[in-house]
Amino acid sequence: MNADLKVNFDPSAVRNVYCIGRNYRLHAAELGNDVPTQPMVFLKPSHAVSLIADGTQLPLPLHTGAVHHEIELVLRIGRKVTPGMTADEAVDDYALGIDFTLRDVQDVLKQKGHPWLAAKGVLNSAPITRFVPFPGTAELERIPFSLVKNDETVQIGSAEEMIFSLNTLISYVAQHYGLGEGDLLFTGTPAGVGPVQARDRLALCLREEVLGSCIITEQG
Repeated sequence: MNADLKVNFDPSAVRNVYCIGRNYRLHAAELGNDVPTQPMVFLKPSHAVSLIADGTQLPLPLHTGAVHHEIELVLRIGRKVTPGMTADEAVDDYALGIDFTLRDVQDVLKQKGHPWLAAKGVLNSAPITRFVPFPGTAELERIPFSLVKNDETVQIGSAEEMIFSLNTLISYVAQHYGLGEGDLLFTGTPAGVGPVQARDRLALCLREEVLGSCIITEQG
C-alpha cells in the first residue's frame, strides 16, 4: 500500500473491527476493573470507523452523558492469519485510533449484564488516522503514542506496556474468531481516559508527529 492510499484510506473497505479491553494495567485500575487473565475482545460495527486527518469535524452523541476518549494503536491485517503466524507476518500497516465510549451508557449496561454495543458501537466511535507502514513488533514496542486534548497531553503509552503482546492478540483473535485482510484490531488503551466536550480538539501523536486531529461536535 503506497503513501497516497494510506492517506485516502476508505473506511468502507473495513471488514471486522476487533477491540481489546483492559490491556494496560493502569487503565484497568483507573476504572476499578480487574486485570483480565486472557484477552478481552469485543466488536465495533464497521460503520463506527471514520478517517480523521487535520481538524476533522467529528460528531458524537454528547447528549447521552459522559463520552470518554481512549487512544489506541490500530493494526490493519493484510492477509488471512493462519496458526503460528506472527504480527510481523500478519500486519501490513498501523494507525492511531480512538475507542470513544459512552461511559454513562456503558455503566448501565454493565449493571444489567447487557452487551456493550450501545456504548461502544455508535457512529464515529472508532475514528482512525492515516496508516503508516508496520515497522515490526520489536520496533513498534519502543514507539510512544499519545493523545493531546486542547494542547494538553492526557494519554501516553506504548505497546511494550501491554498486558497481552501484539503477537498474543493476533494469535488469540485469529484462533477464536478469525482474522483476515481488511480487519482492524484496536489493541487497548493506556491510562488517562476522560470525557470530551463540544469544541475539544484532539491530536493523535506518534512520537512527536501528529498523525491526525479532530474537533468534537454534537451529533445531530
